[in-house]
Amino acid sequence: MPAQIIETNTTPFKKVDIDPVTLDIIENALRNARIEMDATLVRTAMSPGIREQGDAFPLIADHTGKMIVGQFGSFIGGFLEQFDGTLEDGDMIFLSDPYSCEGAVSHNNDWLVLLPIFKDGRLIAYTAMFGHQSDIGGKVVGSMPIDAKSIFEEGVRIPPVKIWKKGEYNDDLMKLVMHQTRKPDWCQADLNALIASCRVASRRVIEMAERFGDDVYISATQELLARNHRAMKSLIAMAIGEDKVSFEDYICDDGMGAGPYKMKCTMWREGEKVILDFDGTDPQSQASINFFLNENMFKMFFGIYMIMVFDPQILFNDGFYDLIDVRIPEGSLLKPKFPAALSGRTHALGRIFDILGGLLGQKTPEFLNAAGFSSSPHLFYSGNDDKGEWFQLFQIGFGGIPGRPLGDGPDGHSLWPGFTNVPNEFLERYFPLLIERYETMPDSGGAGLHRGGNGIHMSYRFLAAGTISIHDDRWFVPPWGVNGGEPGKRARKILEKADGTSVIIGNKVEDVTVEEGDQLHFITWGGGGWGDPLERDPALVGKEITQGLVTPEGAKEYGVMADDRGVVDEAATEALRAKMASERGELPLFDYGPGIEALRSNCKEETGLEPPVQPIWPTLEAAE
Repeated sequence: MPAQIIETNTTPFKKVDIDPVTLDIIENALRNARIEMDATLVRTAMSPGIREQGDAFPLIADHTGKMIVGQFGSFIGGFLEQFDGTLEDGDMIFLSDPYSCEGAVSHNNDWLVLLPIFKDGRLIAYTAMFGHQSDIGGKVVGSMPIDAKSIFEEGVRIPPVKIWKKGEYNDDLMKLVMHQTRKPDWCQADLNALIASCRVASRRVIEMAERFGDDVYISATQELLARNHRAMKSLIAMAIGEDKVSFEDYICDDGMGAGPYKMKCTMWREGEKVILDFDGTDPQSQASINFFLNENMFKMFFGIYMIMVFDPQILFNDGFYDLIDVRIPEGSLLKPKFPAALSGRTHALGRIFDILGGLLGQKTPEFLNAAGFSSSPHLFYSGNDDKGEWFQLFQIGFGGIPGRPLGDGPDGHSLWPGFTNVPNEFLERYFPLLIERYETMPDSGGAGLHRGGNGIHMSYRFLAAGTISIHDDRWFVPPWGVNGGEPGKRARKILEKADGTSVIIGNKVEDVTVEEGDQLHFITWGGGGWGDPLERDPALVGKEITQGLVTPEGAKEYGVMADDRGVVDEAATEALRAKMASERGELPLFDYGPGIEALRSNCKEETGLEPPVQPIWPTLEAAE
């Protein structure tokens, strides 16, 4: 049965007309409250993942649970339908189990708190925030075993419980949860930060309602939702046709030798509604790369992408959800059946955005983005320092952002706009390592009129023996280019031992032993290029040689002849471009590279790694 909301004041809200000035004030006040949530979080949290990188996501929703401001979209409606309990003033919900909230959080590491906001006995809003905990127990440090076969191997699972009940804190529950983690100090501080952020939002919402009146505040939130609905309705009619278009991309491997795994989506419009159907996506993996994709979350991804490509001035919220129908096959990689492992879902999460780019631009190629969002590289490093004290690092790295219609992709930038890099000074201060190199990887961005963003080459010198784990992708299937742009270069990881020997290691590995003095070269992928490389300004290519973004050899991909000082030989460039133009065929809309079988055949030579083998899924009867 659905959740029961306990209100001491059952007077219904009245709908009132909202003038544009008042609506604008409330809208921006909500924006600011969301920003204040983030600020509170980073000032209170302790883990590098949240405090330094901002791996946490807030929302403020209306009194029915629809997100007004936030980033991931609201899960609250689905939660209220499933939660068999009461919600009243003074309660706060705490959870982390993806299967208990239809994937609103997508692995156990994401801890979520939900606060219903009451004023004068009536529910007027909700606020929530979730953040990635660096360790929640389980079989490996960091609690994200790439080789997990079930969610029970991935650390503590928290069903929806009341961390606060009628204003009283559940201290025994917290003792139990913190007992499971290797870093209870970080987790407790991070959880307190999530709670404090929601408290801040609650105060700001109540202040707005007190200033303008409850009815005005509620009516304003409904108008913001309706305005977004009108805007998205127009965008869908403009950008999406009735004919079906499909796009597919691949996760390179599962960390256990099998891959690639196909993700496919077909899109079309029926009347004013867009259909997004993932039929054709591969079945769920026996490893942890499954992504339990919440339909509302994907609707928000779709909306964000539509808005950012076609009309970035719109404030996105949940108002347009009834215009989108998302269909995800049960038992697939994107809707695995319990108790499938989920901790490595970051690769499929990133690939969703590449698929959206490939889908939305087919009707209007001028709006296409290349591939490059792709993944979210993780590094784990743990052990005991020279004082015998335990340390563990969880860090998110960045690849190259794809070439775009309006310019080059940023070099080494985050998939999520709110993420920042952990400062090297912070890493060297709190962990036994040195960062000997942090720079873009020249030529890794795909060539094009608009260059794909370069990946990052980061070198870690380990000052204490320990173990490392790596979760990354785009090492086998390259990020594709569009409108004649070329694919980006692939990711690589090289462990240089203290004795001078080197070994190429996989991009999904667990518990690799490192010794004092070893150095890890952590190289991420580049974004795909956009447009004809032969149309790029030779002077700009020459300038990028001087900036270390392109090498003289890499400049030839643009048909540019230049020396290592960036001086362009105009005559040689003109001749090379004429030769390249005459020898190539028609420029493809999408350049995926050589194809899966060719990638398999050339894998060992090109990457130093054995190719992944075709996944084999158990039959339905065996699975049941």
